Amino acid sequence: MTAQSATRQGESIFNPPSNPVGYLAILAALVTGVIHLLLGPRVMGFSQLMGILFILNGLGFLGGAVLYVTSYWQRELYLVAAGYAIVTVIALFVFQGFSLDAFYMQGSLNPMAVGSKAAELVLAACASYLYTQVTP
Repeated sequence: MTAQSATRQGESIFNPPSNPVGYLAILAALVTGVIHLLLGPRVMGFSQLMGILFILNGLGFLGGAVLYVTSYWQRELYLVAAGYAIVTVIALFVFQGFSLDAFYMQGSLNPMAVGSKAAELVLAACASYLYTQVTP
């Protein structure tokens, strides 16, 4: 049944996760999405392009979480979510350097960077796991 036919028959478009790991994936997406939205305006102060990318990234994670709890979600989107999360982790190292120094700002550990990247890795793991659990 497609999402459109489900709504035509009076069924809800809201489709909560059937696996508890799905709730962890939502939490991870919300955490990293909010962190990116909070940091976007700050980053824009020294790089308008990076600030815009932060905001778009945050909106992408929040939009993905919303899409996940609808009947529009498809099995293949688990792979998209995992890939998206991994790409954003790699992007940190591309822009900040390929070392643990990427997690530091002005000599101090940056908890926002650590928190967002940890959430993204959790999201990637959850999405990969969920992809294997859903029958095609």
